[in-house]
Amino acid sequence: MTYDVTVIGSNMIELSTNIDRMPELGETVAAPKFHMAYGGKGANQAYAAAQLGSKVAMISKVGSDMLGREYLKHFKESGIDVSGVSIGKESNGVAPCFIQGNMNSIIIVQGANSELTPEVLENYRNIIKDSKIIVLQQEISLETDYKAIEIANGYGVPVMLNPAPANDHIDIEHVAMCEFYSPNETELGRLTHMPIKTLNQITKAAHKLVDLGVKNVIVTIGSRGALWVSKNEEQLIPSYKVEAIDSIGAGDSFVGAFVHYYSHGDNISDALKHANAYAAVTVTRRGSQTSYPSANEFAKLKEKLGIKELVTA
Repeated sequence: MTYDVTVIGSNMIELSTNIDRMPELGETVAAPKFHMAYGGKGANQAYAAAQLGSKVAMISKVGSDMLGREYLKHFKESGIDVSGVSIGKESNGVAPCFIQGNMNSIIIVQGANSELTPEVLENYRNIIKDSKIIVLQQEISLETDYKAIEIANGYGVPVMLNPAPANDHIDIEHVAMCEFYSPNETELGRLTHMPIKTLNQITKAAHKLVDLGVKNVIVTIGSRGALWVSKNEEQLIPSYKVEAIDSIGAGDSFVGAFVHYYSHGDNISDALKHANAYAAVTVTRRGSQTSYPSANEFAKLKEKLGIKELVTA
């Protein structure tokens, strides 16, 4: 079987509680609202690509608890191939989030995600080999990411590394083995140790990574759009102006949409325009995965929002 997209990464259950105030140590307080949702950067990206119609495989570890069973069921119902999803010994990864006004306090519990080790990937070489593109993030161990890059390179499969959350200890030699490196400007600055306040500075920092071997650097820069830098290209793909109500998961929707369109034959520039449009639509809806529209919904929402993509005819 050939997969359009294979995502190797995390899955998390988001546990969001609206609070009036944080309790003191040893205190119990009442809270007005609780919400549970499927999240995790890897799972978000896989879900976005699957929503758009890609044949997606996920390589991940779910927990041995009720939440793990629910996430495995969710993957299946979303049309994501779970041949690479196994059940760990730990509980499922969770992200309890406490929302007070417009401020968040978040706790990350990796749970079974910590069991997605480099050795586990040896069991799924065939999935990696039969994929058009591999997508990685940094909510799993860097060593697992490195192993995935090495296996994919061995089979000539391109890799997109989304370096979130940022990690100052990442190995630049493995970054240089990726076809696509997609940081935001802050993550780019942390890796290159260069200033990133202006577009010119961001471009120079991206070129530094290209000089080190990365074929394509795609920097997401918020409302300004996405900057694509390669050896022969330097292109700013502007964002689409919409009334945003919730930006949670927008970066993951961008990655998932980009790899969907790229794996279906779009050139990089057009895939980025589609990805910008998809991310723009998601920020007009609430939640992460709950804001990711299907291909049919995407077309209708673009028309409703007045988004016109100027892609190659």
